[in-house]
Amino acid sequence: MHGKTAGTLRRDAIGLRDVLFQSVTAMAPAAAVAASIPSGAVFAGGSLPLSVLIALVACLFTASCVAELARELPAAGSVATYAARGLHPAAGFLVGWAYVFVEMLVPPLLLLQLGFTAAGTLHAEWSAYPADLWWPWALAGAVVIACAGYLGVRASARFGTVLGVFEILVLLVFAVLLISGAGSANTLSVFGTSHTADGYAGISGVFAGSVYTVLAFAGFEAAAPLAEETRDPRRTMHRAVLGAALGIGLFYVLTTYAMTVYFGPDRFAAFGASGEASWEGVARASFGLFWVLLFLAVVNSTIANANACANVSTRTAFALARVRVLPGVLATLHPRHRSPVAGIAVQTVVAVGAVLGLGLGYDPVTAYLLLATVIVTVVVGVYIVVNLSCAGFFLRSRRASLKPVRHLLFPVLGSAAFVPALLTAAGLPVFDFVTELTAPVSYAGPVVGAWLAMGVLVLLVLIRRHPERIAETARVHLDAHDAGADRQDGTARSADPVTPADGAARRPDSPTP
Repeated sequence: MHGKTAGTLRRDAIGLRDVLFQSVTAMAPAAAVAASIPSGAVFAGGSLPLSVLIALVACLFTASCVAELARELPAAGSVATYAARGLHPAAGFLVGWAYVFVEMLVPPLLLLQLGFTAAGTLHAEWSAYPADLWWPWALAGAVVIACAGYLGVRASARFGTVLGVFEILVLLVFAVLLISGAGSANTLSVFGTSHTADGYAGISGVFAGSVYTVLAFAGFEAAAPLAEETRDPRRTMHRAVLGAALGIGLFYVLTTYAMTVYFGPDRFAAFGASGEASWEGVARASFGLFWVLLFLAVVNSTIANANACANVSTRTAFALARVRVLPGVLATLHPRHRSPVAGIAVQTVVAVGAVLGLGLGYDPVTAYLLLATVIVTVVVGVYIVVNLSCAGFFLRSRRASLKPVRHLLFPVLGSAAFVPALLTAAGLPVFDFVTELTAPVSYAGPVVGAWLAMGVLVLLVLIRRHPERIAETARVHLDAHDAGADRQDGTARSADPVTPADGAARRPDSPTP
């Protein structure tokens, strides 16, 4: 039964451009610039461009680790496979368990943002439109994402590329207009510490701003789960992950600089995500109807991000179902499009259920904040584990290729950069700039804890009854597929093995889910 419904994802379906924009759109650049990064202005003030630059450097350490592992281990399981090979298969299962969970929550998060952004803007322009009629927009977005995923990775990736290009171009044009409009007010002093907010003088304000800014980089690893559907995956994945992190990071620096010098560095502590002191507010006041393009770019960004993360969740779920640590039905592929249709169906149900259940149960903004806290807390934790996995993998399995700076120092620096972000996302008041979470957003901690506890129980059952399935989380199926193809051609090529040092012996052939 499983053999009829499962199989391999479509090989060589997409190239560098497609997977690059998979990571780019997962970072949601327009939404990050307009809504996420300004949260750091409360602390960094007009020195926010320096905070963004520091966050970029910090994120590049982890992006380098992901890129190195993606080149060595091209697998749909991505971060789960990296942890399994770098640390232990049990760690790989738990990382995959957590990662699938939060990536399935990203589309409803973005659909909520789509809903309240569209409804709020329409109400502001036409008061007859009800401000609370947000849910039709969210449901429409869910249909679009489900259809794109169903049609296969090529259609989904190209859809994301078009959306990604649009939002980046709009923000770049706006940045040029802002820099031109600032005239003699353009200054490099915003890359210093002289414009920080009151109460956060000097480097402390810049550091606090960078902690909040670093969260805008989440998603750069989203190309990795498409490895098995990508041409020349080892080279392409490495370039896509690093390219997205560096390219969008520089995009963040440029756009933040542009708005800071235009708005005024010494007034920038009052800048935020809405109202007159916001990207939309400045566009409305100074650039006429350009605000419509900005609004469309943000809406576009929510759809593109949801589309990219739906790809991530369904491919990671497929990889874990293929080795039967998740229900085998999630490995079901469409016979023509080779898309993980069962995973897409589950993703859609989760998205609609979370959007309507939380959005109507509380309100869309509160639901957004709750989901965002759950997601960021887990994703940042996954980044830290992946950093450790990079060091572990090259120490244990690739000692001959070990480069101390890239494979040991960068993982340490990357982990150090994300620890403050993890504490901030969880609302743990270790630093004076961290705000404790209040209900219902504070429920995020228990939700994450309960899901991880459930994962541990599943892991213990699998170790007792089916230990070979946990071992298979370390399998790089693409290598096994290529080795099998080579054997059929009469030539010998060994697949990348899971050695005893990796925690499990590898069987010669891929299991049938």
